[in-house]
Amino acid sequence: METSLIIKNQTIRLQAMLSEGSSDRAVVITHPHPLYGGNMDNPVVIRIADSFAQQGFSTLRFNFRGTAGSTGMFDNGQGEQTDVTAALQYLENLGIKTLVLAGYSFGARVNASVVAGGYRIADHIMVSPPVGFMPFDDIAALPSTGLIITGQDDEIAPPDMIQAHINRWGIAPRFDIIPGCDHFYSGSLAHLKARLSGYLS
Repeated sequence: METSLIIKNQTIRLQAMLSEGSSDRAVVITHPHPLYGGNMDNPVVIRIADSFAQQGFSTLRFNFRGTAGSTGMFDNGQGEQTDVTAALQYLENLGIKTLVLAGYSFGARVNASVVAGGYRIADHIMVSPPVGFMPFDDIAALPSTGLIITGQDDEIAPPDMIQAHINRWGIAPRFDIIPGCDHFYSGSLAHLKARLSGYLS
């Protein structure tokens, strides 16, 4: 069962949904690009949240600034980084000990900046990081990255470009490529959930 809440980030008020799990583990899940219709109710975001909830995690998904019921204005991924840290700190204030960060598309790009900036989390998961649409060259390292998922036919998050960044970052995450899958996981949401559930279990 999810409950609605507001997370405060200085003057910004972020609309959020929290599901409390059966353990002291929790995940913050971030959504795709708000200027292209992305929000916390995106089907991929929901499927990520379901996968974590079934493993006993608390899940927190929220709308970035300027999206749906969140105040403020879109900030091209800059201010959005503080939205992510505000969400993580909200969970820390609840006493959560094990924090995971998961993002889809634009959300994965924002999360990467937070992780590269040194925020300490237990695990970092990227779903279709948009390396073919947004630059990732400023991300020098991505510690704690355990899983990256993309579609074989994803032109926004092409597998070969993601692999090149993985090599550059010097990390060894599990890298799952879903056959016949595009950036929007059309017809592939069940496959996405299976990959996530397999990793989390």
